[in-house]
Amino acid sequence: MRFENITLKKALGQHFLRDEHICRKIVEALRQGPLTQLLEIGPGAGALTKYLLQLEQLPFKAVEIDREKVAYLLHTYPQIEGKLIAEDFLEMEPPFEGRFSVVGNFPYNISTQILFKILDWRQKVDVMIGMFQKEVALRIAAKEGNKTYGVLSVLVQAFFKVEYLFEVHEQCFYPPPKVKSAVIRLVPRQEPLQARSEKDFFLLVKTAFNQRRKTLRNAVKGLFPADVLQTPIFSKRAEALTVSDFMTLTHAMK
Repeated sequence: MRFENITLKKALGQHFLRDEHICRKIVEALRQGPLTQLLEIGPGAGALTKYLLQLEQLPFKAVEIDREKVAYLLHTYPQIEGKLIAEDFLEMEPPFEGRFSVVGNFPYNISTQILFKILDWRQKVDVMIGMFQKEVALRIAAKEGNKTYGVLSVLVQAFFKVEYLFEVHEQCFYPPPKVKSAVIRLVPRQEPLQARSEKDFFLLVKTAFNQRRKTLRNAVKGLFPADVLQTPIFSKRAEALTVSDFMTLTHAMK
């Protein structure tokens, strides 16, 4: 893929995927399904898009905030006409009726915001396959007891099964980023949320990790009655609790 006529915009975190093998690996992961409708976030110069447009009989849309890239895509891939949404993904409404899948080489400066938007859409998303900075991908997939386990890990894993698919070298992009990358897959969990409420769950997790070096007894003392705080689990730190532990504890909150 040639990039001579494309302007890179640092403010948008643009690093264009150029490795055809990686593009095909992402599409192959998508083909494992379910795949009924598909949204690509941030197609950029279209490295992945050109493969997605070849998926026959698949309702497809791509959202791109950069007007210059929109014009480039329409010129380079005429078949994308009518399928390209020139908007900010973080501000848009779901692009389809019914459920759909999400894919993208996500701009790293807003990748966490993209993830939380997908959490908001979780009732509609069948699967998400996304490229993240490796450090962020590891945080999303981390299990309890790991030093990278935190708010992002718990909130995503409460609603999705996380699969760390493969890593991507810096030279697979133009320009090469200064960090390594990784592709993960999110598949919705089928079991219902066991927390007292979603609001309580989010509050507890964020409060617990806000002071992660403290024991839970000190970090979340304002959320529980004094007698409840005497139970043994409150002697642990937030990173030692499973997603299920956090859900169970919400039932004892004030």
